[in-house]
Amino acid sequence: MRTRTLPFITILAALLRPSTALVRSSVLELAILTGHLLMYPTGVVQERPPPRRALPALPAAGDTPDTPALHESVETEQEGHLPVLLLHGFIDNRSVFVLLRRSLRRHGWKQVESLNYSPLTCDIRTAARLLGRHVEDICARTGQQRVDVVGHSLGGLIARYYVQRMGGDARVRTLVTLGTPHGGTRAASLLAAHPLVRQMRPGSDVVAELAGPAPDCATHFISFWSDLDQLMVPVECARIDHPDLSVRNVRVTGVGHLALPVHWEVAAGIRQALTTEETAEDASGAASVA
Repeated sequence: MRTRTLPFITILAALLRPSTALVRSSVLELAILTGHLLMYPTGVVQERPPPRRALPALPAAGDTPDTPALHESVETEQEGHLPVLLLHGFIDNRSVFVLLRRSLRRHGWKQVESLNYSPLTCDIRTAARLLGRHVEDICARTGQQRVDVVGHSLGGLIARYYVQRMGGDARVRTLVTLGTPHGGTRAASLLAAHPLVRQMRPGSDVVAELAGPAPDCATHFISFWSDLDQLMVPVECARIDHPDLSVRNVRVTGVGHLALPVHWEVAAGIRQALTTEETAEDASGAASVA
């Protein structure tokens, strides 16, 4: 009897004892939550769009057409990155992207914007239409035909709906999602009173629509999912597994849900995803960060 009980107790103790990685991740999540609560008021107001960029001045009378300043301006415009639009998660706002925005701008992205959608929004489709109007506005202001989008949690699901179900693939070159419940998360049952949360549950109408056929979708998807994301249940629900979509799923280790938009290695992965022209999918369809 003793020999049977001892292994059982050992296994039970191992299951109840949190791993070092989980403890470290939980401490980091708490620190990030504290900092984000302090920053939250700074992102409540919708971001003002930047003014339209002035076109390069034409050569003055008598100047040759190959004025160096004009050529330099046009060259810079052609070689620059596409505009990036950041979309936050449930009951959050643009303040969650303070560090990611800073990282992108430090590495050469000049046009980085955020969009707040109202916490009173009750349908992902409504938020997706708002996103579509904002994308059209960015294209009109910048003269670009396409943009890149980064969505955290629910923001990634809204962006995917716009791309996959509303023709947004004509405007979005790359969609990067961070901890987004593409397959629906069972954790959503804890806050099921809100209609948006109900749409994030497995088997919801929105999740079912996104699982449907999506032939000729032109957007490339990069999905960052974490093995310690306690809001994604199971954690693999943050992967995109769809036969019609061009997808690269990137596994992040040792990082929780709130840390995904602020982790420096995730930011480096996002920058790489936005600059590469290749899908770079390996045989398993996954990569590893952190």
